[in-house]
Amino acid sequence: MTSTLKDGKPVPENYPKHCADGGVEDLYGEDRASEDQLVTPWTFSVASGYNLLRDPQYNKGLAFNEKERDAHYLRGLLPPAILSQALQEKKLIQSIRQYQLPLQKYMAVMDLQARNERLFYKLLIDNVEELLPIVYTPTVGEACQKFGSIFRRPQGLYISLKEKGKILEVLKNWPERSIQVIVVTDGERILGLGDLGCQGMGIPVGKLALYTALGGVRPSACLPITIDVGTNNEELLKDEFYIGLRQRRATGQEYYELLDEFMSAVKKNYGEKVLTQYEDFANHNAFELLAKYRTTHLVFNDDIQGTAAVVLAGVVAAMKLLRGNLADQRFVFLGAGEAGTGIAELIAHEIAKQAKAPIEETRKKIWLVDSKGLIVSSRKESLQRFKQPWAHDHEPVKDLLSAVKVIKPTILVGTSGVGKTFTKEVIEAVSSFNQKPIILALSNPTTQSECTAEEAYTWSKGQAIFASGSPFDPVEHNGKTFVPGQSNNAYIFPGFGLGVVISGAIRVHDEMLLAASEALAGQVTQEHLDKGLIYPPFSAIRKISAHIAANVAAKAYDLGLATRLPRPMDLVKCAEGSMYSPLYRNYR
Repeated sequence: MTSTLKDGKPVPENYPKHCADGGVEDLYGEDRASEDQLVTPWTFSVASGYNLLRDPQYNKGLAFNEKERDAHYLRGLLPPAILSQALQEKKLIQSIRQYQLPLQKYMAVMDLQARNERLFYKLLIDNVEELLPIVYTPTVGEACQKFGSIFRRPQGLYISLKEKGKILEVLKNWPERSIQVIVVTDGERILGLGDLGCQGMGIPVGKLALYTALGGVRPSACLPITIDVGTNNEELLKDEFYIGLRQRRATGQEYYELLDEFMSAVKKNYGEKVLTQYEDFANHNAFELLAKYRTTHLVFNDDIQGTAAVVLAGVVAAMKLLRGNLADQRFVFLGAGEAGTGIAELIAHEIAKQAKAPIEETRKKIWLVDSKGLIVSSRKESLQRFKQPWAHDHEPVKDLLSAVKVIKPTILVGTSGVGKTFTKEVIEAVSSFNQKPIILALSNPTTQSECTAEEAYTWSKGQAIFASGSPFDPVEHNGKTFVPGQSNNAYIFPGFGLGVVISGAIRVHDEMLLAASEALAGQVTQEHLDKGLIYPPFSAIRKISAHIAANVAAKAYDLGLATRLPRPMDLVKCAEGSMYSPLYRNYR
């Protein structure tokens, strides 16, 4: 019986065939080819003429040379000038810099991604420190809020309640078959902005752009997905331009049945080794989904695990500045949601590993404050399950300032999603019993940060070691320039994902997260520490990601979770050699 495509045409003999592990054969050798080898721009047939110019994966704009213009029927479809990729990049970055508003820059960069993929990634890689705040936090938050108004063309897959029972068919509608990383959101807790429903798609799109630019995962292997179960945001429900389901959020059994069908369809369609990253799910679902699927699927929650890994790396690096041990520190967290408890748990694991102490003991060094005050044992019965391990013996304390005064933390961490909560009194209190207090205001976007860099340095009289979730400019205080660090998840998840891919890992283990943290902390040099930095500069992010990937892959091999055999002798070289290059290719 002859197989057919959806349009009824016979399947060509060289049409990609599924492999046993859920991927497809690389029939055309493109992924294995070196940059100086010629490749064929295949779709279902050879892309040429106007179709080639409209295909972002192969389009080079004015960089097509004379031979390519003849071979692919481009004569007359392009002006006669031939521009190098470097010159195209120079022109584009100058154009982007002319826009006054970050959202305008975001739209210009996303338009480039939709028409010329390689130029987009070349631009992002070469200008990462300038463009990271545009393609990700804080600008992506505003983009999600206004997604219905700026929506121009579909990106990724939208799976709504209307597709219940047909999710596997929906996944097969995606044109790429060999998927390695999926980022999925249900839009209920976008950054610190709340329920944005279907408009949360900006987050998976932005995250996967960073998987490629910073971690080197091939763009064709990345799939952004939004699961639309409705929204409880009244403004969106009344907005005539809202692009999602106009109904209140499904919950309970209806919600979990849809997610279960989704997870089963992902494994069936793409195999055991596709990494599914949960992004910006609300607390009550995030912990439940991670706990349910982490033993049966390759899953990762960046808000819980990625945030924890990057914060732990910063804290470990800061120990070199304090000349202290992690086990000697006292922590107070403002915020006890998925980020706060995830960070706290990973720090407790690292202390337990270093001190060779039980995890139950190391947790007692970490105190969490939620909206009702300090989490203590007398509140345990009323607490959500994920908060209960942090309920220690202490009298009730109603607010952060009082908690700081009685606990006397050396490290203050903000994951509350509420801006201006690290007040002058709080920072002065922390500074009064620490020569160098570590203050981490991690909530995103910038408007939700617990304090600004200027406030931290000014109120601590220049004593603070400060880092934030969103970027802040350098601060002048008493004639000294302070450069704030950015505890950005983009340090961790791209390299972590690459490590999972190159090892063929089938599960994510906490030891792999600790390995990622240790690798990142190891990239902080004495030169960085002398400037008060506890994270390395983003300009070296691909090198950093390669070392993180190597450490993660090594741990996966050690734990028996890796399937790509034999184990490479040099995992750093393997990671670097596996990274996607955005340089233009020459076509036959």
